[in-house]
Amino acid sequence: MLALSGMRTRWITFVGSFVALALGVGLIAATGLALAATFDAPERGPERFAAAPVVVRAADHLRVDTPTGTRTKPLDHPGPVGPRTADRLAALGRTVEDRTFPADVTAARTGPDAKAARTGADAKQPRTGPDVAAALSGADAKQPRTGPGTTAARTGADAGKSRPGQDAEARVGHPWPVAAAAPYRLTSGRAPAAPGEVVVTTRPGGAPLRTGDRVLVRTPAGNGPRTVVGTVAGRGFEDAVFFTDDEAARISPDIDALVVHADATAVRRALGPDSGMDVLTGHDRRRADPDPDRDSRALVSVNALLGTAAGITLFVSAAVVASTFSFAVAQRRREFGLLRTAGATPGQIRRTVCAEAVLVGVLASAAGVWLGAEGAPLLVGRMTGAGLAPPWFALGDASWPLHTAFWTGVFVATAGALVSCHRAGRTAPTEALREAAVDSRVMPASRWAAAVLVLLAGLGLPALALAVDPGDLLGRKSYITRPMLLVVGFALLAPVLVRPVGRLLTWLPARLPGATGVLVRENTAAGVRRTAAVAAPVLITVALAATLTGTVATLEEARAAESRTATTADFVVTSGQEGRPMAPAFVERARAVEGAVVSVSRSTAVTVLEEDTALVTSEARAVDPARLAAVSELPVTAGRLSDLDDGAIVVNEEWLTTRVGDRVTVWLGDGRKASLRIAAVLATGTGDNGVYVTRRNAGGAGVDRIDVKVAEGADRRAVAAALQSAGAATGTRVTTRAEWLAATGPGTNDQTRTGLRMILGIALLCTATALANTLVMATSDRVRDLAVLRLAGATAPQVLRLVAAEAVVAVGVGAVLGGVVAAVNLLVVWGALVLLGVMSAVVVPWGTLGLVVAAAALLAAVSAVLPASLALRTRPVELAGARE
Repeated sequence: MLALSGMRTRWITFVGSFVALALGVGLIAATGLALAATFDAPERGPERFAAAPVVVRAADHLRVDTPTGTRTKPLDHPGPVGPRTADRLAALGRTVEDRTFPADVTAARTGPDAKAARTGADAKQPRTGPDVAAALSGADAKQPRTGPGTTAARTGADAGKSRPGQDAEARVGHPWPVAAAAPYRLTSGRAPAAPGEVVVTTRPGGAPLRTGDRVLVRTPAGNGPRTVVGTVAGRGFEDAVFFTDDEAARISPDIDALVVHADATAVRRALGPDSGMDVLTGHDRRRADPDPDRDSRALVSVNALLGTAAGITLFVSAAVVASTFSFAVAQRRREFGLLRTAGATPGQIRRTVCAEAVLVGVLASAAGVWLGAEGAPLLVGRMTGAGLAPPWFALGDASWPLHTAFWTGVFVATAGALVSCHRAGRTAPTEALREAAVDSRVMPASRWAAAVLVLLAGLGLPALALAVDPGDLLGRKSYITRPMLLVVGFALLAPVLVRPVGRLLTWLPARLPGATGVLVRENTAAGVRRTAAVAAPVLITVALAATLTGTVATLEEARAAESRTATTADFVVTSGQEGRPMAPAFVERARAVEGAVVSVSRSTAVTVLEEDTALVTSEARAVDPARLAAVSELPVTAGRLSDLDDGAIVVNEEWLTTRVGDRVTVWLGDGRKASLRIAAVLATGTGDNGVYVTRRNAGGAGVDRIDVKVAEGADRRAVAAALQSAGAATGTRVTTRAEWLAATGPGTNDQTRTGLRMILGIALLCTATALANTLVMATSDRVRDLAVLRLAGATAPQVLRLVAAEAVVAVGVGAVLGGVVAAVNLLVVWGALVLLGVMSAVVVPWGTLGLVVAAAALLAAVSAVLPASLALRTRPVELAGARE
């Protein structure tokens, strides 16, 4: 009854705690429901080969026997199905050969006579006219043209003004017979029957291709006009172009997979145990889909994002609730003193405060669970819309996150009040009355000890990591969780730090004419608990905002600095899409450019068995050692890049074996085992300094990057024009070094920034609620002080300005303390980068910090002025004589 009576009397004190805890529980419930959906996501079946009985393809996983069992790793470049294997399986039943290759499409305009191309012999004849200008090849293609679709066909000087390849739609090519394995079904037209005829998939929002259209198709075998003789409805996992079987074999001779209409057991028996082939049936056929691991990768990203958001929400909610209850108990010292005078025991007071906390926790948690259940669909919709989750991601039927969120809220409320309960029970009647006016002893020995221990951990763990493994400090888990220890430590020390920081911030205002500055300084120093309670949520928000955004920006700048230092080429050409090789025609033309030093490279991977227990895969580039030094300046710490050859490898300092001349056993991207000599060792850097091998050890990878350096004495403009001409003819965009650095520099990862904004938004919502609640509580409790000011001659506007200034100074104290936490964390990141050999500046997110502090100051001023203005409506004499 006493707890209910206290809550009824001091409802303002508990409303803020209720709202803050309800929001925290709601966010935990919403993120928990979304997180549960990642665990219970429906198992997606095969797509490209859903209707195929048996699919045979080269093994896509490396398997290595170790003393602790067989270890597996995905191969970067699985090999093709050999012709002898295809012939052997053809004896078991009908087989269909699958080939996959780039087939980018540029659509041309259609005319009223387009129907003539749909059927019959006319479909086989090349068409002319303005509707197919972009599709022309041969001698006519060399003439400058204008009109729709001609960008990709321009050459010569005019090519430098265009953006080759930007009008093309990226697609993949297949032979038509394999379409039935998906299955694809014709929605219009017919199957391709002759070279130059294709069937295309259609989808909402895609290029409006129709039967009879003439298109330009770019393939590894060259560019050429094609006639669309049929369309099939897209199935969502690819945009495809289907050719005749013979034309697909000409474009891509290797067999990527084989559909076998025979018994799987007979197929396995025919292949034998050591064939290096996988026989896929049932759900395993999904392994032959394009990028079969994309769903699992997407779910891992969603899981990490939601887990981080839930963890930060829990941390902020716990800190806010603990701070709010602590301030509420400090406000009620007079009340507890009177209760002690009336005969209440310390245990009764403790039980009263705990009962209030439990009651608030139960009610707020119930409200939060309802908010979370209603908000979870909105959260999932926002994540899918922003590209943070795959489009098919949806909530499941799990209910355990709601139970978890509820009991978490109750626990947080109870735990947050425990220290306050103990402190309330220790209040003596005379001590409470003596301390009612001014906060004197605000830091008990137990709080000092806790603060020192937490700060030692917050500073000692990064120092240990700097000495042992600096690279560990650059991981997301590290830079997200590390600030929390320092935040807790500074929050515990806030009552001690408030006075010196407050005096520093009010030094100049106190020396200006008028009494406002002096009053703000003295009230800040006298009301330590009040100022600390207001500063705590600002400290949390500023520290998290500055640390998270600053660390990400600093790491991006470090990677950009590495790229600027390592790449000395004048032009950088990339394939534009991950995993897609560059057009062979462009590679040949680039190599033939006079006055250009061309370095062709391939993206691959190498795998090493570390300590006979774990397979570790490293990204690698296959390069021409003779040209590498001309276009790059890699951070070599030992050895020489010029010693790289077909029997050697360049590693970085993260490898276990880093002594030049030692041999390491690796598995290449196609699964081949090789023993290579270490020719040179690179600095670890931010993790992008990978491994270098030669083309022989590329594991079948295609060219996906070309670095071009203008030779000494050569004409740069002539080299640029020749490269642009080659790019225009093959649909490849040539970029200067500056353009490439800008495209890959800081701020390009929108998904990372969107995820950070979501996490910071959650923290801001909780802390804004706590800030407003604390100020309303504090201002409502000072009505007698405000009345005394009025009786002393202060006008109402002067009192309101004083209240607003005190709130802003308290926000400033929190911002300074949060800035110190952020500075320490950013210095740790900078130190780790220096130890890893990366000299880059620390990026301070001044814009984000300015917005956060300005928003907090505005919210604080409004939250303080509103209750003060309401209180000032009552006559000062009545307020001055009021008692609690």
